[in-house]
Amino acid sequence: MDIFVLVDNATLIDRYFRGEPALSLLLRDGDTGILFDTGYSDLFLDNAHKMGLDPLEADRVVLSHGHLDHTGGLEPLAKRIIEAAIEGRELASPVFLAHPSVFDPKRDEEGRNIGCFVAQDTLASLGEVRLSADPVWITDRIVFLGGIERRHDFEGRQAVGEVMQNGRWVPDMLTDDTGIACVTERGLVVIAGCAHSGICNIIEQAREVTGERRVVDVIGGFHLLVSPEEQIRETCRYFERLQPTKVHACHCTGFRATCALAEVAPLQEVGVGLHLSYG
Repeated sequence: MDIFVLVDNATLIDRYFRGEPALSLLLRDGDTGILFDTGYSDLFLDNAHKMGLDPLEADRVVLSHGHLDHTGGLEPLAKRIIEAAIEGRELASPVFLAHPSVFDPKRDEEGRNIGCFVAQDTLASLGEVRLSADPVWITDRIVFLGGIERRHDFEGRQAVGEVMQNGRWVPDMLTDDTGIACVTERGLVVIAGCAHSGICNIIEQAREVTGERRVVDVIGGFHLLVSPEEQIRETCRYFERLQPTKVHACHCTGFRATCALAEVAPLQEVGVGLHLSYG
């Protein structure tokens, strides 16, 4: 199983890619390709091309949640899929996999649209749209985690702007926030987009769904950038008990939290161009 970082806030030194405040990963498990989030723009396509990768060949497009820095690339992806069909390329129709609330309109505190700009019907015209609040096994080793149970009282309790539900705006608790877990010989690789539901909650759900307790790596945004000190402290305590082999915290983790986590967990360098491989 291979994981490639196509988009992140940071880029690796001496790898000449571009970054943006967003996230996109490409996974390969045997013959199955999974595009996890699409970043904010078409940058994931450009970086992938420089890496010799083609996101259009992904069998699944998994969305971690509906914010525009994770779904903004859907529009250029849709255009590329249509262009490929016009040019006669034979591509399998992708399955778009996400939580049922991923397309709900979202706005920030100033009333600005921060949700997904691409309609569900548009994606349905390009492939199958599968929305599930329950876990979905993508391959024998990779599972979409569905709606995340909020087990810990120190995380996943903060609203981010508002979401339109039943015709009215309510505080957005990001019920659509989720992740995926990959079962390897050495333990779990847990992948999060922004972890609005709580990175510890996501890890615990991954362990419960797969039945694997060992964690070899945790990759993605931990959404601790503006979190209170208590949440950072409790997250560090959790990781100290968890004892993962590696941690690749990126995107929205934040400087304070990254420094704190580095004291208790084996944090690794992460950025656009990173390639991770697991047996």
